[in-house]
Amino acid sequence: MFNRNRSLQQMAAIVSISLVAGCSLLGTEGSDDAGPIVVGTTSAPSTLDPAAAWDGSWELFRNVYQTLLSYPNGTTAPQPDAAESCEFTDSTSRVYKCELREGLKFSNGDKLDARAVKYSIDRIRTINAPTGPSGLLGSLDSVETKGDREVLFRLNTADATFPFVLATPGMSVVDPDDYPAKSLRKDDGIVGSGPYRLQSYQEGKQSVLVRNDSYKGLADRKNDAVTIRYFQDSGAMVKALRAKDIDITYQGLAADDIVDLEGKGSANEGIQLVEGAGTNINYLVFNPKDSWSDRLPVRRAVAQIIDREAIAHKVYKDTVDPLYSMVPTGLTGHTTGFFDSFGEPDTAKARKILEEGGITETVPLTLWYTTDRYGSDTGLEFKEIKSQLEATGLFTVTLKSRPWNAYVVGYQKGEYPVFGRGWAPDFPDPDNFVAPFVGEQNALGTPYPEKQITQVLLPRSRRESDRADVVKDFEEAQQILVRDARLLPLWQGKQYIASSEDVSGAERSLDPATIMTVWELSRKTSW
Repeated sequence: MFNRNRSLQQMAAIVSISLVAGCSLLGTEGSDDAGPIVVGTTSAPSTLDPAAAWDGSWELFRNVYQTLLSYPNGTTAPQPDAAESCEFTDSTSRVYKCELREGLKFSNGDKLDARAVKYSIDRIRTINAPTGPSGLLGSLDSVETKGDREVLFRLNTADATFPFVLATPGMSVVDPDDYPAKSLRKDDGIVGSGPYRLQSYQEGKQSVLVRNDSYKGLADRKNDAVTIRYFQDSGAMVKALRAKDIDITYQGLAADDIVDLEGKGSANEGIQLVEGAGTNINYLVFNPKDSWSDRLPVRRAVAQIIDREAIAHKVYKDTVDPLYSMVPTGLTGHTTGFFDSFGEPDTAKARKILEEGGITETVPLTLWYTTDRYGSDTGLEFKEIKSQLEATGLFTVTLKSRPWNAYVVGYQKGEYPVFGRGWAPDFPDPDNFVAPFVGEQNALGTPYPEKQITQVLLPRSRRESDRADVVKDFEEAQQILVRDARLLPLWQGKQYIASSEDVSGAERSLDPATIMTVWELSRKTSW
């Protein structure tokens, strides 16, 4: 049942369906004579300032900002990008040095030097935005510069994952002259040093990207311009693809649309579908501020009832896989802890859990979800969860929802008793599926001070530069997560990209954090 291991190297397409006889998926890369490549997605940025974003805004950031390290195509280990070289200078993984490339500039012509890197990292920690990436910098003690090109990161503890942190778009380098040191930038502009510059931006509508002629880095751009259009739902996005208003989809294809695109017929003529392995996950969060969610028997009873197979099949048409641990399949330390502890969904066992916890009345729960972040199927998923819980007679469930920008504010304030979240990895390591969710301050706004994880297992695992040696620590961490049932994994996603048959590079365009690198896209000139 659980033999579904995939390697991150399988990020390249494992299934492609070309609906034009004799068409090659790859073809020959050509020019942009037909205009910019237009990408459609349901994942619009929540902000344009890196200091405020620990979310899907990174999908835009990867292409317009630059980080010290990034991921060349086909690799899962970060490599120098704005940096010319980076390395730990000690045997304890506590001092990390980067040497910048010569002659780096921002898109406005300003100099990008070591001072700008220090400014950008210090700014993230100073602002400490509730929705920002400062939580990724917990091991950082200080940033120092030497001359124009050398940056030294001193860590307060051994952290072999620190290079992965620097490779996240959350650590994007910004221009000190354009971004306030102690507050967020408020306008709709971006000054970065990435492969593209943001020519124009309409919130919730589109981002227009053009080649940044000042760029020096690892990206080998296959096009000169890309426009990213933001959609509210999958149906509208697929309609635009069929009408040739967009060339390719990225995030947000609904299960019904994926199944439909797999079929043959005139509506799909000229469209190809690429399926790739993914490490994004979806899960429930129980808020300890709520009197019912704070009770362990309630959480364990929910865990005993949830039918992941039904969610994957009925709602997502098997375009996702059931998930039984917070660390997804394909990463070091993945387990099936929730299945091992709870087994198949069982109402009698759930009733016994509640009764042994002194709960004999029907439990009222309010479940929240976002309407416009994780695709059109999210509402159907929560209706299925409500149906599963209420069918037992043990729960009454109220569903509530908000658009993403308001939703984030709500969970950061602790307003939701139970809420849904999705997580795409900041970097491909099990640390990133545990550390962000524990501790007094975490990415969820719900304190989870589990000392065995935060003070023993995570610090010990971060001393291991060979990440294959951290399996036991993460297996133990996941057993703790199962025991507490504060986080309830539901499913692990796959990556689906639908594109016009004259676009090449779709299978190369996802980095290890499943962020689209739009510079890999090009138009085909021949068949």
